Amino acid sequence: MAHRDRNKDETANGVDIREHGLLNGEPIALDSRLFIHLLAFTGVSDTGPLVEALQAVQTPGVLYADVNDPYGVGLLTYSTDPNYFVETLRPQLNKAPFSTLTPRPELTMLGRTYTIGYEPDLQHVLINRPIERLTRREWPWAVWYPIRRSGQFEQLTSAEQRAILMEHGAIGRAYGSADYAHDVRLACHGLGTQDNDFIAGLVGKELYPLSQLIQRMRKTKQTSLYLEQLGPFFIGKAIWRAEGDTHEKR
Repeated sequence: MAHRDRNKDETANGVDIREHGLLNGEPIALDSRLFIHLLAFTGVSDTGPLVEALQAVQTPGVLYADVNDPYGVGLLTYSTDPNYFVETLRPQLNKAPFSTLTPRPELTMLGRTYTIGYEPDLQHVLINRPIERLTRREWPWAVWYPIRRSGQFEQLTSAEQRAILMEHGAIGRAYGSADYAHDVRLACHGLGTQDNDFIAGLVGKELYPLSQLIQRMRKTKQTSLYLEQLGPFFIGKAIWRAEGDTHEKR
């Protein structure tokens, strides 16, 4: 549960690692976020054993059929505790049937949910909403890709950055309101091998609107002027999903 912001009590040497928001004009904070991990594999001739293995250990997440690889899959998992990926998920993937597959590390993505600073319900924004969007059966299609901004964006004033992000965000909200595309935004500073800043996930009922949204975003100032790289892209359709547990430490 988010609590009223008390910087004096919650910082160490002036460093505050919590996520922040605003409720009724007052600062709130929450020291929790969801880590989301995507692993891609090829060499899959039958997805049935993969689904059975995931169900047996109650893995939270989504298994995608890779549209661009007839033998490919993507396994997306999540947890509020990143130890889960090393201590629980890794041993599972080192057993059959996953151990017989060929990883595609160029498509590996790891990110964390974050706040912009004005959200009134931090638990919803950081934990509940991303899980709902990832596991909703009506939205099986997904496009995932990393983003790296140029250094020029960081040199802009806060007001200039807000204006650029508002243009970008307005397009995304329009597609979401029409139920064409819904986003999962992740920060990945220091969490990947390619020095990316963010990971974007788009989910929806059909693939075409997701592609069109990315096309529309190309014309925004952020994408056309202040991004160094988008991709590589993973495009998949969910063939199995389970909400599972967030593994949050109590």
